[in-house]
Amino acid sequence: MTGAVTGAFALWGELARPALLTVADLRREWTGHRARVVFDCATAGPQHHTFEGPLLREVVGRARPEFDPARRKERSRFLLTVSGGDGHHTVLSWAEIDADFGDAPVLLATRMDGEDLDTAGTQLVVPSDRCGARYVSAVTGIWVGTLPVGVTAGV
Repeated sequence: MTGAVTGAFALWGELARPALLTVADLRREWTGHRARVVFDCATAGPQHHTFEGPLLREVVGRARPEFDPARRKERSRFLLTVSGGDGHHTVLSWAEIDADFGDAPVLLATRMDGEDLDTAGTQLVVPSDRCGARYVSAVTGIWVGTLPVGVTAGV
């Protein structure tokens, strides 16, 4: 799902308030955070970047995921899939970003190295990842939900 607005992305799934958001919306409506990261991939060597934007958990939290916030085990079942404009996708668990669990400061970046990303689109930033494979450029969609109960491997 994508919007006609440049740099827009859909926030959808098991949410009480799905939304279509832009870089400008993220900058205007949420508190920005800064992350200085180093990608240390075998092929390119260390690359240093600074990203700014709101925390993923705060943006998704405002869309009100359909879980009972008081039930930790229920929250831990939720997944987030993030899709990018180049076809790259990644998956995170709610537990990774939830303050009661992993508390990872995952960002939806609106700026990279001092440059606004309004035209390029939002970038998912997972500061704890050494190589940056879960970084998604030009985010087009974020789906939030759970697997159906009873799904098992190989069945």
